[in-house]
Amino acid sequence: MKRGSLKVYLGMAPGVGKTYAMLDEGHRRRDRGTDVVAGLVETHARAHTAELLDGLEVLPRRRIEYRGAVLAELDVDAVIRRRPSLALVDELAHTNVPGSRNQKRWQDVEDILAAGIDVVSTLNIQHLESLNDVVARITGTTQRETVPDEVVRRADTIEIVDISPEALRRRMAHGNIYPAERVDAALANYFRPGNLTALRELALLWMAERVDEVLQRYRDRHGISEPWEARERIVAVLTGGPEGATLLRRAARIAGRSVGADLLAVHVVRSDGLPGGDPAALAEQRLLVESLGGSWHQVVGDDVATALVDFARAQNATQLVLGVTRHRRLAAVLGGESIEARVTRLSEHIDVHLVTHDRAGDRPHWPAPAPDGLAGPLSRARRWQGFALAALVLPLLTWLLHETIGELNLAGDVLLYLVAVTAVAVVGGVWPALFASVAAGLLLTYYFTEPRYTLLITSAENAIAVVVFVVVAVLVAGLVERVARRSLQAARAGAEAAMLSGLAGTVLRGETSVAAILVRACEAFGLAGLALQERASADDGFEPSPWPVSSQGRPTAWSTWATTGACSSTANRPPTPTGCSRCSRPRRWWPGSGSCWRPTPPGPSRWPPSTASGRRSSVRTAVDSALASSPSSALILR
Repeated sequence: MKRGSLKVYLGMAPGVGKTYAMLDEGHRRRDRGTDVVAGLVETHARAHTAELLDGLEVLPRRRIEYRGAVLAELDVDAVIRRRPSLALVDELAHTNVPGSRNQKRWQDVEDILAAGIDVVSTLNIQHLESLNDVVARITGTTQRETVPDEVVRRADTIEIVDISPEALRRRMAHGNIYPAERVDAALANYFRPGNLTALRELALLWMAERVDEVLQRYRDRHGISEPWEARERIVAVLTGGPEGATLLRRAARIAGRSVGADLLAVHVVRSDGLPGGDPAALAEQRLLVESLGGSWHQVVGDDVATALVDFARAQNATQLVLGVTRHRRLAAVLGGESIEARVTRLSEHIDVHLVTHDRAGDRPHWPAPAPDGLAGPLSRARRWQGFALAALVLPLLTWLLHETIGELNLAGDVLLYLVAVTAVAVVGGVWPALFASVAAGLLLTYYFTEPRYTLLITSAENAIAVVVFVVVAVLVAGLVERVARRSLQAARAGAEAAMLSGLAGTVLRGETSVAAILVRACEAFGLAGLALQERASADDGFEPSPWPVSSQGRPTAWSTWATTGACSSTANRPPTPTGCSRCSRPRRWWPGSGSCWRPTPPGPSRWPPSTASGRRSSVRTAVDSALASSPSSALILR
């Protein structure tokens, strides 16, 4: 059976004329030969509305006794048995009397639609579930009767019934909405001009979003890719660099110049899942986007420029905001066409804004040192093994080749040395390989190029061969280092994904306590302990402090929520005041940190310094984004 169609008349407040419009449509449909019945219409004793019921078939209501009173509700079974072509059902958000077929009237409407009957209904904007808290802040009144947004979104037609706040207040003053004894109170409270203006804006903006969804479906259905500038949409492109905040604020100012403009922030993630920017910076920028009223998006793509333009077209964006590249001109020349240049070339009808920032023109961003102080992902032991292998293999290879002089030409010697340097690169990474390539080049020059036993090279061919050898050796070493770094990043990303999956599993299994989550985090990253702390509000009489307890042992603004492992016995231990030999300012000693640090007010990231390992760094990255949205929480690692 074909499902019936739903039409909703949406208004900003009672009295705008929704029921009147519904009944008027019922008369028009009946005059065109449609079988129309009034399933339930609330006239609220309004004379003009009641007059429109004349000439329409009105189905009797179902009588239900509740707490000694007999109440009338929509008789869903009667409507389905009557099987009209169109049923008029007023007040979609109404809550039914206990004992009715359904708890909510919108559920009654769903049953009627499922029976193949078309329905026309009414709804005020304050009854939408997503806007309930917003309306409460505006009007000071909490609406207990709500409708899920998805129910209204599924309607085949939504028509807004609009009227100016002044006209609505005049209608109220004339007694066309409420009885005379309620008019003054209504005008002084809910129907104030400011309230009505805000509710009207909510209704118009919500309706504009629905119209935009219909427009997007039409564009998708007809394969229209170029933007239609019916509404400004500003897309800020974030790379995870320090310039992200500048771009977002600039994009927000651009969006603020157009009423109803949307702000979107997008970050392109590599298809292999490896991080392309600083995760902590991206977490802070995501919070900034939300505070500016924008939305956060992530797309996957190895071709950044193409992914950005495709996203902008899919969102019907009108403007793209990018930061000027941080690479210098030489890096841009060597790297080919820049991302912003490709985006500009591919954007076509989308405007592109290039925003300068403090980091524009900086040197290329090199990966940060590993937590143990090394310059790459390989361990210290592997690097020393690489140096040892170079010190052992190169002299041995030189001795063997020197003993067999004449059997191989210079090209053969170069290839054998290249094999040795590659082996060193595989074991120790770039620095041992760089040392080995330079040493091998000197050995080749001294022992195997004319004149021998000197560092002079008289033949141009020999000079080219040695230079090419050194360059190739360095490139191979860099490639090995890059592969090792990517492997480490992939392993870490996989571990973090597994941890998140495990935490989600604990919630599904019912392990929702904070202590259980801390235990899972400790297991995932091999930590000795975790402590989650909360800062009490100033109303509790606590004095703001970044410390869990004061130096005298008195509780301050921080209190421990949950601990596990090593933090169970040390989370509430007071930090011992001490002086710092490097400066005259007072510093404090954090137990177990091995260093002193200056106390600062709690902010989005509250981490005491420590001899951090890669695992602690991963936990900080994963948890910082959650803590940044709640300034009353802190996480301590041991």
